[in-house]
Amino acid sequence: MTWYPQSYVDKVPMTNMNMRPDPSNGYPGRTYRFYTGETVYSFGDGLSYSEFSHELTQAPRLVSVPLEENHVCYSSECKSVAAAEQTCQNLTFDVHLRIKNTGTTSGSHTVFLFSTPPSVHNSPQKHLVGFEKVFLHAQTDSHVGFKVDVCKDLSVVDELGSKKVALGEHVLHIGSLKHSMTVRI
Repeated sequence: MTWYPQSYVDKVPMTNMNMRPDPSNGYPGRTYRFYTGETVYSFGDGLSYSEFSHELTQAPRLVSVPLEENHVCYSSECKSVAAAEQTCQNLTFDVHLRIKNTGTTSGSHTVFLFSTPPSVHNSPQKHLVGFEKVFLHAQTDSHVGFKVDVCKDLSVVDELGSKKVALGEHVLHIGSLKHSMTVRI
């Protein structure tokens, strides 16, 4: 849950549930996906009696989306492709991390995997792909894996409400760790 500052609460009517920001009237947007202003607590923030570090051990730099030979994107530049059933079959990849409790106290840690898509179709600034909770004793580590479905987890909704796989640079976020990868045809 995102905790907004008092200035946000004073500015935004409780009845306005629009998610995307609207610069024409100063509406700042809602949720961690669209709001870019200051927060008291951001979605995914948490407290712990220990410290945890993240190390990326496996993630692709390039993901190719297969298309039929006569697809229009081969002859023109496309920002996205439809997340259609024939495009999306078995289009997944793995992300693996090493999580280490670097503190002196045992504790639980929730690992959040976020994605930031390219700026197409008024896309969100980031969205949650997956999460995993781990318990680690002090000075121990563990491995966490995520299976990322390209059409489900890296897609955006265009202006007409159609689900699209955004082409271009996507950024995966885990804590303060960032990993760039390119999705192309």
